[in-house]
Amino acid sequence: MADIPQRFIDALADVYDPCCQEKGISVVDMGLLHRVSVSDGRARVELLLTSGWCPFAARVISDVQERVEALPDIDSAEVEVVWDEAWTTDRLSAGARAKLRFLPDPAAVPDRAAYLAEKGVTS
Repeated sequence: MADIPQRFIDALADVYDPCCQEKGISVVDMGLLHRVSVSDGRARVELLLTSGWCPFAARVISDVQERVEALPDIDSAEVEVVWDEAWTTDRLSAGARAKLRFLPDPAAVPDRAAYLAEKGVTS
C-alpha cells in the first residue's frame, strides 16, 4: 500500500467488511485497497475483493465511498472493484494475519497432530 496516500488509509482504517468486523479487521488490514487516484477533487478508489461472491460487496463499496467523500478536499468518489489482480492472503496486514490464524498448506505439514499440539490447538 506504499503508493496509496496515507490520508486514504487513515480514512478507511475503520471501514469493515461485515465478515471481518467482529475480529476488528478493516478493509485496510485485509489489503482490499488496490489503488487510489485523485484529479480535480474527484477520487477513484479501486478495491480487490477476497471473492467474487462476497455478499457484502455493495456495502463495502458504499462505506468506502462515504468515507472518501468526507475528506476535506474530495468532492466526489468513484469506488470500483477491479479484477486485474487476484486478492491473496499476502495482502493481509500482520495484525490481520495473526487474528485469522492461517494454517500452512496441509502438504507442508507431515505430522498434523504434532503440528497442532505444538501450536496449542485442540480439536
